[in-house]
Amino acid sequence: MKRARTLPTSFLLCGSAVAGLTFREHPGGAAAILLLFVLLAGAHSTLVFPRSIGAEEARRRSALDGRPVVFWRPGCKYCLRLRARLARDAHRLHWVDIWRDPAGAAAVRAVNNGDETVPTVFVADRPHVNPEPAWVRSQLPLPHDPAVARV
Repeated sequence: MKRARTLPTSFLLCGSAVAGLTFREHPGGAAAILLLFVLLAGAHSTLVFPRSIGAEEARRRSALDGRPVVFWRPGCKYCLRLRARLARDAHRLHWVDIWRDPAGAAAVRAVNNGDETVPTVFVADRPHVNPEPAWVRSQLPLPHDPAVARV
């Protein structure tokens, strides 16, 4: 848990320090710098990712609904890229933060020769390391359409 907050906290502290040093001479520039660092902190925090669940729960849910399981960690630029490119579809996957879930970290190490390489996406229990976002989107089951179910 502590590691997940280190990078965003560092961005906030550095941004505050730099903005504080430049505020007297360039208040507008200081505000822009602070905004940039706040955005960086937000992008590297757990806030932009769907709520994480445990690895075992993610596997159980995936077996029931066929959705892929994404193992990720805060601060990973490849995980952020995947999340950003999936946009609204990101909520249709099961996300496991390997820094919060030791079983998730172990699952990733087991398929990556002991490395915690993320994002690792499991589709039908087959691992795919750092897959293209378009491919991940293509692996999502079709959304349930209640109108079709009533016909």
